[in-house]
Amino acid sequence: MDTPTPDDIASDVQQRSDTQLKRGLASRHMQMIAIGGAIGTGLFLASGATVANAGPGGALLAYAAIGLMVLLLMQSLGEMSAHQPVAGSFQTFATKFISPSFGFAMGWNYWFNWAVTVAADLVASGLVMAYWFPSVPSWIWAVAFLVIVVGLNALSARVYGEAEFWLAAIKVVIVVVFVISGVFMIAGVMGMNSPGLSNWSIGDAPFHNGFVGVIAVFMIAGFSFQGTELVGVAAGESENPQRDVPRSIRTVFWRIMFFYIGAIAVIGTLLPYTDPSLLSAAEESTEAVAQSPFTLVFARMGIGAAAAVMNAVILTSILSAGNSGLYAASRMLHSMALKHQAPAIFARVTKGGVPGYAMAVTTVTAACGFLTQLVFEDAYIWLVNIVGISGIIMWLGIAVSHIRFRRAYLLQGYRLEDLPYRSPFFPAGPIIAFIMCLVVMAGQNYEAVLHGQVWEVASSYIGLPLFGAVWWGYHLVRKDRTVPLDEMDVAPVEIEPVSNS
Repeated sequence: MDTPTPDDIASDVQQRSDTQLKRGLASRHMQMIAIGGAIGTGLFLASGATVANAGPGGALLAYAAIGLMVLLLMQSLGEMSAHQPVAGSFQTFATKFISPSFGFAMGWNYWFNWAVTVAADLVASGLVMAYWFPSVPSWIWAVAFLVIVVGLNALSARVYGEAEFWLAAIKVVIVVVFVISGVFMIAGVMGMNSPGLSNWSIGDAPFHNGFVGVIAVFMIAGFSFQGTELVGVAAGESENPQRDVPRSIRTVFWRIMFFYIGAIAVIGTLLPYTDPSLLSAAEESTEAVAQSPFTLVFARMGIGAAAAVMNAVILTSILSAGNSGLYAASRMLHSMALKHQAPAIFARVTKGGVPGYAMAVTTVTAACGFLTQLVFEDAYIWLVNIVGISGIIMWLGIAVSHIRFRRAYLLQGYRLEDLPYRSPFFPAGPIIAFIMCLVVMAGQNYEAVLHGQVWEVASSYIGLPLFGAVWWGYHLVRKDRTVPLDEMDVAPVEIEPVSNS
């Protein structure tokens, strides 16, 4: 092998500086990124529908079960991310620990998922702003929303993290105030007559619609928790990933569970599941804010501007989701470009360490998705359905990657004691999570399956054959194989912590 010349070394250094992300995310950013990813309109609006569909007990059971599944998956992701805090996170792990073709499909699937999610946020921003400005066209608010989100992402990872910290903090404060105030209302110390536990015994409560009702909420809860994996994506830009990733995994989950379980317990106790407003809150309309269970409970506390307050909170949730969506999609595209699974130009970063080209193409894709909703509403619905199942595919990939990683890690002679963070329930954890993910995936639209609605079934599950086509298409072109355990790259990635945290 030829000895590298000074020019070769200088060229290599220049290439790495042009494509290397900067580690600017502090511990508090990492924790709020995980929290903010899981708390959104699903909690503020759809939580009422879960109580209406399954009763207070059924909703609590479903969210607790899905919460356990997410905990197990985040422990798996945390073990791999702390050991190898690399850009792309679970997509990189799928490429290295399963096969390049599976990682290729998983990465493009995840990128498209977040790009379309940003488009959905553009639509939602128009609905929210119409509450205050009904005569202003929705596309004006969508453009303003997109400019803000792009601006927050374009400067640096630290600016993104700081914005996400404060946006998530607003949501956290509202949920904590809601839960604490709700407990006081239940106790009868808020100047109103407490219903006690009477709403848990009306009709067929606490388990309305029985097992079917729980399964229905099971699916909603599964999609509500999507976004917690962002802590793995952000590990590549964490100042001290070996410390911050495990800390986020350990603490954030229980906070999220408190928010969801606490909020649903308060809603189910204070509002009867027969209240039609709970179902109306899940609809995409300007009236949905007024029907939000959070709005209804705050109104009963005597807060006259409850609907306006919740509308503002939901707006911050949409900004948070769009902010995180653009971040996650651009980092995923950057990571795939580094592995030659996407055009090389997407690996280039700005002086601030931001993958500018990857962010630009994601922005354009999101804008096109928004335009399809304006011109062809059915086409936009299909786009949303295509990515609707992508989060479950990503979770399945995390579980399989972790199982194969651990087997290869031990086979190659490494010690478990050397892992910065070790998943405490391996191997049961990823196996149980894998099975639960299959249940969530199979029941995504169980009602359409039971009633033989072929078109609805095709719409709901179209993401699966498309994922399979991308997976096998790459496999046939590149002739890759499942990575053997003894050839797997499981060596630790040593990161020097940033000193200015």
